[in-house]
This record gives sequence, C-alpha cells and structure tokens, in this order.
Amino acid sequence: MNGRAAAVEALQTRIGHFFADRDLLERALTHSSVGDGAKEVRHNERLEFLGDRVLNLCAAERLMALFPDVREGEMSRLLAGLVNYHACARIARRIGLQEALRLSASATKVGARRSDAVLGDACEALIAALYIDGGLEAARAFFLNTWTEEFDRLDEPQRKDPKTQLQEWAQGRGLPLPRYEIISSEGPAHAPCFTVEVGVEGFPPERAQGRSRQDAEKAAAQVMLLKREGPPDERTLAP
Repeated sequence: MNGRAAAVEALQTRIGHFFADRDLLERALTHSSVGDGAKEVRHNERLEFLGDRVLNLCAAERLMALFPDVREGEMSRLLAGLVNYHACARIARRIGLQEALRLSASATKVGARRSDAVLGDACEALIAALYIDGGLEAARAFFLNTWTEEFDRLDEPQRKDPKTQLQEWAQGRGLPLPRYEIISSEGPAHAPCFTVEVGVEGFPPERAQGRSRQDAEKAAAQVMLLKREGPPDERTLAP
C-alpha cells in the first residue's frame, strides 16, 4: 500500500465511515488540477456544490436545536461562522484529508495541498460523498463529530481583521492610511499565489502571500502588526 492509499484508509477510519462506493470517495478526493482538464478524469467540483448545501443544512439544523430563541439575523451570522471555507479547511486538517488528496504535480508544487480554499472545497466534496454513500445520517454524524471546535469558536469575541487593526493603529498615530501593492501574481488559475507589500509611513514595508489579493493584504497587515511589537489586542504598538 503506497502512502496516499494508506492516507485514504486512515481518513475513513478517522471519520468512521468506510465507503461502499470507493470510486465516489476517490472522486471527492480528486482536485480539478488532475489530468489538466481531461474529460475522463472525474474531480470533486460537482460534489463540492452538493456538499455545500448538505453542510448548510446540517449546520442550520444544529443551530436551531442549540439556540431556540435566537432571531434569524443572528442565526445567519452564526451559520456564516460555521460553514465558510476556512472552517472547512480546519476540519480537513484535523481529519488528515490533505494527505489523502489527489493533486497534479504542478498544483502540489505551488502549495495547493496547504491551501484553505482547496482543502475547504475537498471537505465539502467529502460531505457530499458521505451523503450519497450513507445518506443524510452519515453526513450529519460526520458534521456533529468534527465541528465541535467550530461551535466552541462561536463563543469567542469577534476580532477585527488585520487590515482594520493596522488602519486604526496608523490613524491613532496621525499617520496616513496603509498602502498595499501587488508585487506578483503566480501559479495556475486553480491555485494562484499573490505577493502583496504593505507600507506605513515611517516604517519598513512588509510582504506576505495569499491565495487571493485580499488574503495576501490581510497577511501582510498581520506581519506589519507583529513586527511593531506584537498583536495590538495584547500590547501597545510602538515604532
């Protein structure tokens, strides 16, 4: 048994479901980069579409049970905190899904196996595969068993994103707003990598990378904040 085959078996053990339709599981774990678009390669994009809907159903169902008196608007906010691709990527890492993924060599080279977007999509595809192979009960059981930490995160205070924190820090010192510049955009369309530089007057610029311009800007802002003596929520930033 090769490394990936062992990872697939380990994945089934972790999620507590051994697929009757192994081809379905394989499709859920196959990224669209495999085969460079060849029609004979069945990848996980259609399953991702279904899995997103099943995930939303399971999450909404659980929220209704946990918060019987919460209004619809707040429920929608809580739901968004549970079903975004960052949450799905965290689940994927917890169950070792990244090791079982089937990716092209080029996608692997540019870091797609570590991408939140790629892992989040694969997690949704896996949920769809569970739904098809074992019914709603299988998908629901997976959700309830793996999303516990995500429900715990709902009680955490909402923190401002790094760009907002950096902007407020600069404004609080009478400085102009931070400036962001795209330095480069590399990688294939399915796994781009943006490098962004952020500058604040009077300080050396900082760079970071992300799968989108927005993600790269947030990462660069976070680097700038940390270089200025640590997270602003924990200490006072100083030149």
